[in-house]
Amino acid sequence: MQSEKDLDPDEFMSERMCIVTRETHPAEDMIRFVAGPDGSVVPDLKRVLPGRGCSVKAERPLLEKAVQKNIFARALKKDVKPAADLASQVDRLLVMNMTGMMNMARKAGQFLSGSTKVDNAVRSGEALAVFHATDAAPDGVRKIAQARKAWALVMDEPEQVPSFQMISYEEMQELMGDNAFIHAVALAGQAGEGVVKRAKLLESYRGGNAQKASGN
Repeated sequence: MQSEKDLDPDEFMSERMCIVTRETHPAEDMIRFVAGPDGSVVPDLKRVLPGRGCSVKAERPLLEKAVQKNIFARALKKDVKPAADLASQVDRLLVMNMTGMMNMARKAGQFLSGSTKVDNAVRSGEALAVFHATDAAPDGVRKIAQARKAWALVMDEPEQVPSFQMISYEEMQELMGDNAFIHAVALAGQAGEGVVKRAKLLESYRGGNAQKASGN
């Protein structure tokens, strides 16, 4: 049974304070960490690990600063030492979390691949977001970008369907097997929304470069 001093004071709150900036943000924009039994700092993306936790806003430079200054020891109230490559570990976990949800969404019929299916979903208004491999041919990305622009104009929407371009086809093959894609689209539904949520978190962590790389 956890003692009162070991409980995470933010466990049941919808907002958390970043241990680096001391600013408060929604929990879904943060990455939680706990102390491992070996004195390591363990990322807790699902926010389910027991014990006192602390949060860092999902921005890689902030996490790198937390590692460099070992702000975790004070926040976790334990003599912990974060791994030097913790920021890279978190990046990898965020990618795995996103691609895992893509596989789940595909099984639910809420994630489709193939340029024709993506184009049709965008033009019909069914698309929540589109995804491209980082090594996708520029012409293919451009054609889907045109569909996104056309949809926004026809529907008089101020923003186009979001687009993400963050991982290569080879990396997807490693993580997703036969479900790897060059172009894909997330559709409405809990699983599809889960994909977009995880993509936005990864994009935020990497500094928002994914959106720029997609041709916006």
